[in-house]
Amino acid sequence: MNVTVAAAQYPITSHASFEAWQSHVSQWVYEAASQQAELLLFPEYGSMELVSIFPDAVRNDIRQQVQEMDSLKEAFCEVFAGLALMHQVVIVAPSLPVIENGRRVNRVYVFSPKGRVGYQDKFFMTRFEDEEWGIETADKQLTLFEADWGSFGIQICYDVEFALGSHWLGGAGASLILAPSCTETIRGATRVHVGARARALENQAYTIVAQTIGEAPWSPAVDLNYGFAAIYAAPDKKLPEEGIVKTMSPQQPGWLVQSLDLSLLDHVREDGQVFNYKDHQRLHTGFYLEDIKVVTVQI
Repeated sequence: MNVTVAAAQYPITSHASFEAWQSHVSQWVYEAASQQAELLLFPEYGSMELVSIFPDAVRNDIRQQVQEMDSLKEAFCEVFAGLALMHQVVIVAPSLPVIENGRRVNRVYVFSPKGRVGYQDKFFMTRFEDEEWGIETADKQLTLFEADWGSFGIQICYDVEFALGSHWLGGAGASLILAPSCTETIRGATRVHVGARARALENQAYTIVAQTIGEAPWSPAVDLNYGFAAIYAAPDKKLPEEGIVKTMSPQQPGWLVQSLDLSLLDHVREDGQVFNYKDHQRLHTGFYLEDIKVVTVQI
């Protein structure tokens, strides 16, 4: 089974109104759909460009921004639900800070032609989110999204730097691990991409990274953005020798579009040069139950 995916290299843009923003994202979705993309991945915190429509007092108060962004949640979702229906695509929308049971969480909504079909909240917070922005860790619930062509899960930015979530999603059947991300430096972007490549190796899956780019001096939360879109795989039979399916040059706005053959993953999981996927799954059924010791040797 094949699926054509599109990962955004997305600039944080200032908008005069919500309607202007809606026109902007509508054009982005149109451009990906016109390239026959079936699954569209926007980056983490791409929604923060909506802060540009608020007064200066809100623009300059990163904690107040969360309250105001939460008030746009339903309108935001209506826009992407309508676009998914119009273009008959699956859209993984840019993450949005929302307030859930009194907690501020970082949420990615997913839309299909059926409407809003679910979401994934971020597990692990960066220091900026935790110490300055007040974004909190969410309930530990992973969502597996099943489409006609296959299944995918989402690991938001810092989450993909840990094996835990991707391990559980891979075990549940995910062939794609999506990593929407927002980083301001080359180091930050590198950490995400290294994590994504490791998750592809461990799960013999495809990982897809979408990132924000450019500068937004009016936003204290996402003022600087460095990144690039990429698609990774396990370096195994009939897959790229270095595990890199495709990347874009950094800091250039646009979509990275690629058709992926999911049957290749089934092949390497069953008869690959190595059995990363099977052995990684043994962590919960075998290794964790074994008496593993750490010994210290003085040298």
